[in-house]
Amino acid sequence: MCGIVGATARRMITPILLEGLRRLEYRGYDSAGIAVLDEKNEIHRARSLGKIKELESLLEKFPVEGKIGIAHTRWATHGVPAERNAHPHMSRDAVAVVHNGIIENHGELRKSLQQEGYEFTSETDTEVIAHQIQYFMEQGASLLEAVRKTTEILEGAYAIGAICIKEPQILVAARHGSPLVVGLGDSENFIASDIFALVGETQRFIFLEDGDIAVLSTEEVVVYNKADDQVERSVNETKLSADAVDRGHYRHYMQKEIHEQPVAIEKCLDGRIHAGRLLEATFGLQTEKAFDGIKAVQIVACGTSFHAGLVARYWMEDIAGIPCNVEVASEFRYRKHFVAPDTLFVTISQSGETADTLAALKEAKKLGYVHSLAICNVPESSIVRESDSNLMTRAGPEIGVASTKAFTTQLTALLLLVVALGRRNALSSEEEGKIVDELGRLPNQIRRALELEGEIEQWAELFGDKEHALFLGRGAQYPVAMEGALKLKEISYIHAEAYPAGELKHGPLALIDSEMPVISVAPNNDLLEKLKSNLQEVHARGGQLFVFADAEASMESVPNVKLLRVAATKEVVAPIVYTIPLQLLAYHVALIKGTDVDQPRNLAKSVTVE
Repeated sequence: MCGIVGATARRMITPILLEGLRRLEYRGYDSAGIAVLDEKNEIHRARSLGKIKELESLLEKFPVEGKIGIAHTRWATHGVPAERNAHPHMSRDAVAVVHNGIIENHGELRKSLQQEGYEFTSETDTEVIAHQIQYFMEQGASLLEAVRKTTEILEGAYAIGAICIKEPQILVAARHGSPLVVGLGDSENFIASDIFALVGETQRFIFLEDGDIAVLSTEEVVVYNKADDQVERSVNETKLSADAVDRGHYRHYMQKEIHEQPVAIEKCLDGRIHAGRLLEATFGLQTEKAFDGIKAVQIVACGTSFHAGLVARYWMEDIAGIPCNVEVASEFRYRKHFVAPDTLFVTISQSGETADTLAALKEAKKLGYVHSLAICNVPESSIVRESDSNLMTRAGPEIGVASTKAFTTQLTALLLLVVALGRRNALSSEEEGKIVDELGRLPNQIRRALELEGEIEQWAELFGDKEHALFLGRGAQYPVAMEGALKLKEISYIHAEAYPAGELKHGPLALIDSEMPVISVAPNNDLLEKLKSNLQEVHARGGQLFVFADAEASMESVPNVKLLRVAATKEVVAPIVYTIPLQLLAYHVALIKGTDVDQPRNLAKSVTVE
């Protein structure tokens, strides 16, 4: 959520800042703004409510030009979406600031600054940062010193970019709890909340650590740690190209990412299986040794990643024979814990910057877990750096807010983890070979599932006037039903809930009528007959059923029951395959509803605040 871009260069930077903001649109936002220092040493600011195109229109009428500046897309936390609350925020026309995160003590800081005569024009927590920096500068501090003193009294999370008229040649950035990167160019340097913003300008990045403050000029970047010592941070080169985040011929990023899943899973598996066996080197030597003593697994995640963890619990206990607990990160943080001996702590996150998951990981380090493993899509992310080891999903950039390929690659990576732990416990070599074989077939199975899109599009037309939907699943397909419901509510705004099919009689059955579509996944497994009985309960009460059934399952289409056959799939990978039609259904229903598929209201791609 929220996006920061900043630059200092020998060329006019407004186009750079705007392009960076466009590349961060996927994160979710409600307003946008830019502040640039011009050649007369004056800060010019433009802000607008709504999409970046509104800001572009404003800049066409009132151009803002300069060689050093900052820009921002805001996702409302403190203060309603409004131009007055949009970033950048300024103090006395001398300092401009952009900020991601939440300042928890902004109320007391605001009162103190008001007593000093500073006038507030917004309801945001960010404005206190601008005034506080200006306050210290009026006491004689440099911009670097003022930012340092300000961060020392801030409580909460922040990524900050600041410019001022007193020192027009530098941009100062600070980070604590919210991601911030520095991009290195040729006689120009940049900051951003995400490398995606800058891949058109540079491939070289410094990932700031908590407590770091960086001073950027056209000639150099100097980084200070939280002890105020000048430090050298490693320079990382990304292989990500500018066109990797383009939509191509697809209508939406989400549609593109749904169709990228076969290749994404191939990349996830590449080099990790050979001759019917999982390669131990997949996890690294240190992790191999740690796995030898693992007796239990604790998984922590949020949203879609939490659903992936729930599927993994079924696999972990059924295949590997290891007890597994899965918890929402925001709940894990705020309760007392009993840590069983030799427990592996696993975090799952697409971005690697999910605030609650990162905080849970830091808490876990204090609790005595024997080893921490991150399953993540972004190698340079905070969660990866904080973990003892990692397994990268290799999904590539995921721009659509509603996660698709991140979920299926997370499941693929988790199944690899299950095999790695299982071979040390209940999994025989023969059983491992069968699982690895199915993983090898998985990309083509997903390609066959994608061929159902035309029929699913026809189904979607029946949801145009619906306001509610119910998803059902049994066993490992229950979390898949949860993910299907989440996708539908995220992008179509239809209220959707998921239940284990066996729970129908315990309440949800009261909701069933002709206006409540019920969507179910029916793989051909030991629970099929139980599921069929549950679906009959829906059918008997006039409910309209939409069933994705295994091609070999003994089910028939009858009035009020729409049946779509999914190519025969082995049970172990069925949760991954059956995710695909549910994603396609949500996407096409959203098209009919006319919603903003890639940037659904009120949501952000990377939730970097609590």
